[in-house]
Amino acid sequence: MTDYVFAETKGAPGAPLIFTFHGTGGSETQFHALASQILPDAHVVSPRGDVSEGGMARYFRRTGEGVYDMADLARRTKAMASFLQAAKDRVGATRVIGLGYSNGANIAASVAFDDPEIFTDLALMHPLIPWDPTPQPGLKGTRILITAGERDPICPAPLTKSLSRYLADQGAEISEHWHSGGHEIVQAEINALADFITAR
Repeated sequence: MTDYVFAETKGAPGAPLIFTFHGTGGSETQFHALASQILPDAHVVSPRGDVSEGGMARYFRRTGEGVYDMADLARRTKAMASFLQAAKDRVGATRVIGLGYSNGANIAASVAFDDPEIFTDLALMHPLIPWDPTPQPGLKGTRILITAGERDPICPAPLTKSLSRYLADQGAEISEHWHSGGHEIVQAEINALADFITAR
């Protein structure tokens, strides 16, 4: 298993497992408590990104805003998938939720593109997928929430909508929540996230 620094809260037997993934410059604590607040009995595991960009933690390298080092992304996607699968096997949960924001949403999505069996549910907050993923029929039936800002300068709305269309084409069960702002997370977004996680 990859040696990520991570936070872990043990949940009740048989409860869902939630993985949380922070944004650039965040840490394993950014969404860890939030996941427990939304689903108190859940087992929560929150890995810290192991790439440093000017001292800010990320999950993979980039060469500019929205320009990814795709070879590095591929390597780190495989490493993250291995970490997540090991944690999933250890916990034994049948419902596994990925919750990520910005860079964290991107690594969660990249894992799902390659290893769709890891997650049953995905909450992608302000994702930016600036490449065309290959078809992935294994995403059929996966519940996915995408949240976004209509004026997000980092994650442009057309790319978010393109990701949503791609996921729907794979047979995923897609829901979206948009707010009128930018890259910030607003309360209505948190409410939509809580509704999505507790709805099942």
